[in-house]
Amino acid sequence: MKKGILLIAVLCSVLQLQAQQEHQFTQFMYNKLLINPAYAGARGVPSITGLYRSQWVGFEGAPTSALLSFNSPFLTPRVGVGATVSLQEIGLNRDFYGNLSYSYDLVGTDMVSLRMGIMASVRSFSIDFANAQPSQSGDQSFDVQRTSEILGNVGAGLYTTIADRFYAGFSVPRIYTNKIGFNTTANIQSAIESRHFYGMAGAILPISDDINLMPAVLVKYVKNAPFDADINLNIDIKQKVTAGLSYRLGGDGAGDSVDLLAFWQATPQIGVGAAYDFSLSKIRDYTAGSFEILLQADLKKVVDTKGRKNLSNPRFFM
Repeated sequence: MKKGILLIAVLCSVLQLQAQQEHQFTQFMYNKLLINPAYAGARGVPSITGLYRSQWVGFEGAPTSALLSFNSPFLTPRVGVGATVSLQEIGLNRDFYGNLSYSYDLVGTDMVSLRMGIMASVRSFSIDFANAQPSQSGDQSFDVQRTSEILGNVGAGLYTTIADRFYAGFSVPRIYTNKIGFNTTANIQSAIESRHFYGMAGAILPISDDINLMPAVLVKYVKNAPFDADINLNIDIKQKVTAGLSYRLGGDGAGDSVDLLAFWQATPQIGVGAAYDFSLSKIRDYTAGSFEILLQADLKKVVDTKGRKNLSNPRFFM
C-alpha cells in the first residue's frame, strides 16, 4: 500500500507542474480518435476499437486504462461522427472520460482528404477513500467531504490523407483549462487541466507487392513540460501481419521506453494488436514494463473511392 500512496503523491506533483495528463497508448496509430476528432469517419466505414493498457507492471496502484471508441461516416462520406469512452485508474484515483466527435471533409477528392473536427467531452475524477484517508496536514487540495468532480471541455483538430499513402494531423483535445481539485475553498491552489497539443504523421511506403514500410510519429506538447514524442516504424507483410518498434522520448536521458508492436488482420474486417513497452528510465528497476492489447472491427467491408473491396491493412493504418 505504501508503494501505491507514494505513486499517487508523485503523480499528483506531476499534475501540479502541468505535465502530461492525457491517457497514453503505444498503439496510437490505431487509436487516433481519442486525441483528434477530425479522424471521425476518415476510414470510410463504421469502426469499433477496444484497447486495454497496463502500465508499470509490478507497481501497486500503477496506471491501467481501458478504452472503447466508435466512428463512422454519417449520411455522406464527407461527414464523420464518433464517440469514445475510457477509464483510467491510478492508485486510489479513477478518471472516466467520454467524448462525442464530428468531422467534415473540406476537400473530399479521390486523392486528398482534409477533415476538420470538433469534440465535446466530459471527464469525471474520483477518489476511493474506502482504502485510504488523506491526512488533514497533507495535500490541501483534498476535502474529505468531496470525493468526485465532473468537468466539461471542447476540442478541435485537423486530419488529412493523401492518395491513401500519407496522413498528418494536428489537434487540441481540451481547449479550456479547467481547475482540478477536491477542495471547495477558493484560496486553495488546484491542479490545472492543461492544453495538450498533438501532431501526428505517417506513411505507407511500398517495398514490394507484399511488403510495406509504415513509419509514424506522434508528438506531444504541454506548456511547462518536456517535449515528448513516439517514433514508430512498422513493416506490413501481405496486408495480414504488421510488426515494428517504437521509441518514446522522455525519461531521464535515455528516453522513456522502447516498444514492440504486432498486429494481425485476422479477417478482412477484424484485427488484433498487442504492444509491450520496455522502460528505459530509472523506473525500469522496479517494473516489468507495460503492455497493451487491441481489438478493432469494421462493421462493413472497407472500400476505397473507386469501390474496391477487402482493403484492410495497410489502409487500416490510415
